[in-house]
Amino acid sequence: MLVLNRFTVPTETQDGFRDQAHAALAALARTPGYRSGRLTRAIEDPAGWILVTEWESVGAYRRALGAFDVKVHATPLLALSHDEPSAFETLASAEPGADVVVTASDRAAEPWR
Repeated sequence: MLVLNRFTVPTETQDGFRDQAHAALAALARTPGYRSGRLTRAIEDPAGWILVTEWESVGAYRRALGAFDVKVHATPLLALSHDEPSAFETLASAEPGADVVVTASDRAAEPWR
């Protein structure tokens, strides 16, 4: 599972944002099910930032959001992200030089259940 949190950060607040994002990333990295993460900035527009994290499952990500350190260090930052879909399930992937691997969706056939 991939989570993309987009931010627009004015130049004058980027140092504080960077520190807060590093603390958030560290807190998320200490939770079970975390696979990787990175803080990125747009090349074309230095105000555009994305916090990218990868998780073993939707459940692992949701449980991580309930961890105390995540509530203290990551939740305040994530609340500043753009209000848009941020969690995505991987439906196909390919390693360098390998074939595409298709994965079934974890979404319930009847999401209202």
